[in-house]
Amino acid sequence: MILSFIFFMILFLGGIYLMGLAQSLEDFQAIVFCAGLIIVSLSIAFMMREGRNGATRRSNSWSGKSTE
Repeated sequence: MILSFIFFMILFLGGIYLMGLAQSLEDFQAIVFCAGLIIVSLSIAFMMREGRNGATRRSNSWSGKSTE
């Protein structure tokens, strides 16, 4: 869990760095910025999925009862 957190934190910070770096480049600004945005999005999605119970895993979200 700790190693995956460190790995995804490095990805997250690296994506933010790429988005900032895109502002100072002469060429390929859009490609570098989009790559940083995709890396940040993927790191957040994977961290949510790796959580203790998983932020996207719900065992009883569609029980069929409207009063719950």
